[in-house]
Amino acid sequence: MMRHDPKDPHAHAVVYRDGAPLESARAVVVLAHGRGADAADILGLAQHFAVPNVAYLAPEAAGGAWYPARFLAPLEHNQPWLDSALRLFGNVVDTVRAAGVSDERIVLGGFSQGACLALEYAARHATRFGGVIALAGGLIGPDGLVRADTGRFDGTPVFIGVGDQDAHIPVARAQHAADVLTALGAMVDLRVYRGVPHTVIPDQIEAARALLTQVAAGTPPS
Repeated sequence: MMRHDPKDPHAHAVVYRDGAPLESARAVVVLAHGRGADAADILGLAQHFAVPNVAYLAPEAAGGAWYPARFLAPLEHNQPWLDSALRLFGNVVDTVRAAGVSDERIVLGGFSQGACLALEYAARHATRFGGVIALAGGLIGPDGLVRADTGRFDGTPVFIGVGDQDAHIPVARAQHAADVLTALGAMVDLRVYRGVPHTVIPDQIEAARALLTQVAAGTPPS
């Protein structure tokens, strides 16, 4: 079993790949899995997006979790795991950039805890990404947290989908994420599903497919 650095738990995480070769992909998605899952799980979900010429990169969290406490907890309760996870996510994004992929073709995404991580990374590094796909997620931190303005999304399309019966992601926190990203210049599509628990449903898959199709085609969001 790999030993983890207590100061940087995800420092030696493995990054898995699927889909098109990175160098020839029309779009590249950096995906974060949920708590208790792994990279294979989120890459299996991505296969349902079924968009050609898309590459997927999925880092795997140490111990199956990006951070130990709930995403609503004070930030210090999730350290140093949270900073380590954000650093790893950013390193994967930088790997994609180093392969010659422009930010406009990079999509950030995830499910559950991974969706929270993707949203948090995006909010802290706002620029014109290809898009953000958050399947049941919200920004990390307690209610009322003051957030710094770290850039502009310049029309980056963002999809956030959450069920109103989700026991882990309050609808209010998905709305909060939508509001924060909108204020930073993102074009946010927030969908709240009646009677849906903490899961992924076909409409979320279709929304992700539509976003990725636009990015891969190089067309602006409608």
